[in-house]
Amino acid sequence: MDVSQLPLNALRAFEASARLTSFTRAGLELHVSQTAISHQVKALEDLLGITLFERLPRGVALTDEGQALLPVLTDAFQRMRAALSRIEDGNYQEVLTLGVVGTFATGWLLARVPDFSRTHPHIDLRLKTNNNRADILADGLDCFIRFGDGAWHGTNALHLMDAPFSPVCTPETAARLNKHADLLGEPLLRSYRMDEWSRWFQSVSLTPPQARGWMFDSSLTMAEAAAQGAGVALVPVCMFENDLRSARLVQPFKASVLTGSYWLTWLKSREESAAMTQFRTWLQGVFKSEPRTV
Repeated sequence: MDVSQLPLNALRAFEASARLTSFTRAGLELHVSQTAISHQVKALEDLLGITLFERLPRGVALTDEGQALLPVLTDAFQRMRAALSRIEDGNYQEVLTLGVVGTFATGWLLARVPDFSRTHPHIDLRLKTNNNRADILADGLDCFIRFGDGAWHGTNALHLMDAPFSPVCTPETAARLNKHADLLGEPLLRSYRMDEWSRWFQSVSLTPPQARGWMFDSSLTMAEAAAQGAGVALVPVCMFENDLRSARLVQPFKASVLTGSYWLTWLKSREESAAMTQFRTWLQGVFKSEPRTV
């Protein structure tokens, strides 16, 4: 089939519906009704002679054909948006959409972004913070700085820095902690990565306690809870140097455990743009000039 015969609005309706798994949410994004989206998708299916969605009692699900078509269209629309953004107002700019786990954004990146903007004025950097669970394709990201082991399917991963975890708490709480075992009597704030406290206790030759206490999806909110006296948080201390320097938080023990690192990631299927290359090179240069000992 000649792709020039495919209606652009129908392709946009399908891409948004597939990405958002909802005709209703697609309509809100494209500022048309849910009925209009449904009709456009049906017209595209009729034109292609295939079924792109299974209509369910609640929502829709992609067929195999729809799943094959989605990443192609998403990438195409992202490229179109990026190209148009570069020439807005008659000024050529390259857009770089960067996803960043919130802890790394506030603990390291934001203090250095002005230097990147100063040395790369032609790059329009757009930051999207998250809790480490973003989807590069679905969220329209060029790159994603995330925490983990560096093994993500279909993804390039450039190691940035290790981030050992250690307990932090208020000075008042720290005054009660004379030995590692004293932590067993304190509320232990937890992340969704359930094994972190267990691994820390094992590293100091103690039997891990039964999991209890509040659970958080972000080290930022967990550290804030600890600073307000809710308990002891296990966090990447290198991301909380300002709080430790001001004694808003205290690191009662030096013992730490390495549960993961920060990585710059991007899809293997995505052709690396000039802006992506320049940002990666800048990051590598910063880490080379700022060696860390943690």
